[in-house]
Order: sequence, then C-alpha cells, then structure tokens
Amino acid sequence: QVLLVESGGGLVQTGDSLKLSCAASGGTFSNYDMGWFRQAPGKGREFVSFIGSGGGYISYGDSVKGRFAISRDNAKNTLYLQMNSLNPDDTAVYYCAARPEEWTGGINRSPSYYPYWGQGTQVTVSS
Repeated sequence: QVLLVESGGGLVQTGDSLKLSCAASGGTFSNYDMGWFRQAPGKGREFVSFIGSGGGYISYGDSVKGRFAISRDNAKNTLYLQMNSLNPDDTAVYYCAARPEEWTGGINRSPSYYPYWGQGTQVTVSS
C-alpha cells in the first residue's frame, strides 16, 4: 500500500504560480498511475490532472488546461503539479491519488478510480 503526502500549498495572489509535490512511500511509485484532484468548500472533488505510471500519458481538466502541468520523478518517488496564472477559482484543497497500473477499467477522471489518497494541501488564491 502506498502512502501519499502532499506539500507546497499556500496563500498566493491572482496571477502567481505555485508548485505542489506529492511524496510517495511504501510502494513502488513507478507502478502507479497518479492523479491530482481538488475540492473547494461546499463542492465535490474535481479532477485536475492525470499521469500514467511511466509519464507517457497525461490529461487535464478543462478548467486548468494550459495553466497547470503535471509531472513525476519516479527516481524520487514524487509527483508534481506546476500551477501558473492562478485565480481565486483555483482555491481548494488539492489531493494526489494513486492507482496500481495493473488495475483495469474505470475512468481516470473519477475519484473512485483511485484507492489511495493523500491528506491534501490547501491552496488559497486572493484577488
């Protein structure tokens, strides 16, 4: 079972950038597909981005496409999310999630696709 710990959140202003990290332990990181989600107060968990175990397949939610970039360093057991041109609508708790690459079925944009989750890191963007 993999353990995930997010970091890098904080309070920034509109237009600023921020880079989140998700450190994985307890499993072979390169064997997991990874995702980023976010949840704003009173809202459901929203898909942000997905990256395959080898980094060869990437997808983004429509609201962050062109502004956010997902990456991973399998040698460092770490997932990243570079967030640029932030605006108040990006304010949320950001979560990383993992799923064994050998699992089949499901939709990687759905939270139910992922069995393992971090505790989340708060990102607040002021106007």
